[in-house]
Amino acid sequence: MTERAMSEHLREGNRQSLQGYTPQHFGWAQHGDVGVITLNRPERKNPLTFESYAELRDLFRRLSYVDEVRAIVVQGAGDNFCSGGDVHEIIGPLTTMSMPDLLAFTRMTGDLVKAMRACPQPVIAAIDGVCAGAGAIMAMASDLRVGTARSKTAFLFTRVGLAGCDMGACSILPRIVGQGRASDLLYSGRSLGGEEGLSWGFMNRLVAPERLLPEALEWAQQIAGGPAFAHAMTKKMLHQEWAMGVDEAIESEAQAQAICMMTQDFHRAYHAFVAKQRPEFQGD
Repeated sequence: MTERAMSEHLREGNRQSLQGYTPQHFGWAQHGDVGVITLNRPERKNPLTFESYAELRDLFRRLSYVDEVRAIVVQGAGDNFCSGGDVHEIIGPLTTMSMPDLLAFTRMTGDLVKAMRACPQPVIAAIDGVCAGAGAIMAMASDLRVGTARSKTAFLFTRVGLAGCDMGACSILPRIVGQGRASDLLYSGRSLGGEEGLSWGFMNRLVAPERLLPEALEWAQQIAGGPAFAHAMTKKMLHQEWAMGVDEAIESEAQAQAICMMTQDFHRAYHAFVAKQRPEFQGD
């Protein structure tokens, strides 16, 4: 088998397409090579259900095998991002479940975060209005966050008698805002406004509400226009190096960068750079 044939053979087994993909429990659209997920129950501030948790998890897992999508935007319909788990469709039933079923549920919700962190595409959360509970977790698990001044992000698990350590919050949130600020949010369950979120580093950008989706899409398209393999490697290293010492991280990055130097993106970027240089700055 030739190298080309082997490559195509491996591709058949490891690549998928989202052409015609129509989820049942949230919206999905593709804008070129940017995928947009819309939590679309605006009449209830876009809460999650057992079914939407599972379908979101499955989509993010599938994205690991999709080339045609190179960045993701997650937004809520209407004027809110996500109010968390639906009180009637999730919280109520949880009070009647056995321990094995409860553990199956909490593991499923954690698997959504794992899938968001493991997919190679950078994920941008576009956050307006209410962003609470599991909605705050989805925003936290995204790679980048653009919000509005009126956004209110709350890790409100303690408000319903639960621990703040939900879906990786005690691991991920301190790495975004710092241990003390994360402790404040996870103990109190209070809302983090947009301006405070920006000053704390939880929000990367703030825009007017009418600019939220355009800003997120423009940002995602800029990322999607860059080197996809290298962006995926950056995301992987940002995640994996949490558990590494400095020496181990430096070695891992040396290996990662050497791999990226084998890609066509790297070679194209070099030749494009050389072509743009004025003759007097080029070598003989």
